[in-house]
Amino acid sequence: MAFLENEMIYLEDANGKRSWVRVSYGMVKVQSLGAIDGSRFKDLEEGDVITIVGREYTVFRPGIMELMESLDRGAQVIIPKDAATILLKCDVKCGDTILEVGAGSGGLTTALLHAVAPNGHVHTLELKAENAQRAGRNVARTGLDKYWSYEIGDAREMPVNMDGKADALIMDMPDPWLALDNLEPHLRDGGRLCAYVPNMNQAESIVNALRERGYANVHALENMQRGLEVHPGGVRPSFEMLGHTAYLIFARKRSGRKA
Repeated sequence: MAFLENEMIYLEDANGKRSWVRVSYGMVKVQSLGAIDGSRFKDLEEGDVITIVGREYTVFRPGIMELMESLDRGAQVIIPKDAATILLKCDVKCGDTILEVGAGSGGLTTALLHAVAPNGHVHTLELKAENAQRAGRNVARTGLDKYWSYEIGDAREMPVNMDGKADALIMDMPDPWLALDNLEPHLRDGGRLCAYVPNMNQAESIVNALRERGYANVHALENMQRGLEVHPGGVRPSFEMLGHTAYLIFARKRSGRKA
């Protein structure tokens, strides 16, 4: 399918470096490449090669991975290796309503919106207005902002203004156990919960709090990811590994009713 005006795409050179472009059929300014004639994108399709200033670039639409990797970062982001686990473990799908605590720079928010659109919604509680504003700019860049809303305040005590109950509650905050009294009523029975914390003592506190509250299937994990170096005549694991980023704690809310 040909590229449309106002669509976000990227140009990738032979070394894998990406230059981002919002398609316009007039003159377009591309960072590090200067101004180019946007009408050249009219007849291009994904995977085509375009020559700019004597260099060849392959043109692609971004997937969710590329969008997350190219965010304007301020606060630390939840990276794809953890975001993918959160999406699967919390069974996030089209039409779901998600209550998120902590927008950060909008990395996980972007992944959640991509999963729930076009019939779902993500409502985010963020302590700092500057984080919400940055996340908003990143989300708007993806075109998914119509499925997103946010409020500024302390998730441990703020009123939550959202329609209905959430299918999943996902918390990226240092003391999620202190927010359970306030947020638990907004999670539907059978809904899923995830807490994202960097330290073991935090993981212990939220796991114990969830068990005390009678949540089902409470468990914690962390993700390690290591690439492979593949060369003619030899393959070995990379010396570098994407190791600890945070502990992921998952649980599912019981109704408390008995038949």
